[in-house]
Amino acid sequence: MPRTMSVSDSILIRMAPSAVYAELSDPTAMGRWSPENRGAKVLGERRGAHVGMVFEGRNKRGSFRWTTKCTVTAADPGERFAFRVHAIGARRPLLPGAIALWEYRFEPVDGFTRVTETWTDNRRSWPDFIANAFDRVATRGHTFAEFQRRNIRTTLERLKAVLEQDGSEEVHVDHGPDRA
Repeated sequence: MPRTMSVSDSILIRMAPSAVYAELSDPTAMGRWSPENRGAKVLGERRGAHVGMVFEGRNKRGSFRWTTKCTVTAADPGERFAFRVHAIGARRPLLPGAIALWEYRFEPVDGFTRVTETWTDNRRSWPDFIANAFDRVATRGHTFAEFQRRNIRTTLERLKAVLEQDGSEEVHVDHGPDRA
């Protein structure tokens, strides 16, 4: 059976796209809403999200813990944030390889921001039957696409709850210098 290589979901959050982007583009904060991520450490100079920024993410699923090495591939404030996962390991991400791409898009919608989270399986060199067998062991019976679809929904719901609780009820949308 061929793999589903990408899944995504969206949610509306009562905040401006730039404010949601500011939260989601900080990998050290991801543990606040992700069901698996427990935070991250930015490697090198910490100066806000930028293409080429590298971080190590700490993750946990049941009793299994692992660390990933990630590099930011898109950092467009208020529009898009993405990173690729390209190494993994128990305590340190020592095993290199194309693993996944995570992307967040931000779209203003009537005083809200539509946040779309997408996971793409970058294990393209793996034969489907091997990837599916590995996935079912790693996720206790599911493919990664099925598993990530649920994780994305959980992440987006938690993100909405945290940001709408922390943020003010008023939404400020910057229409640029030529529009009121």
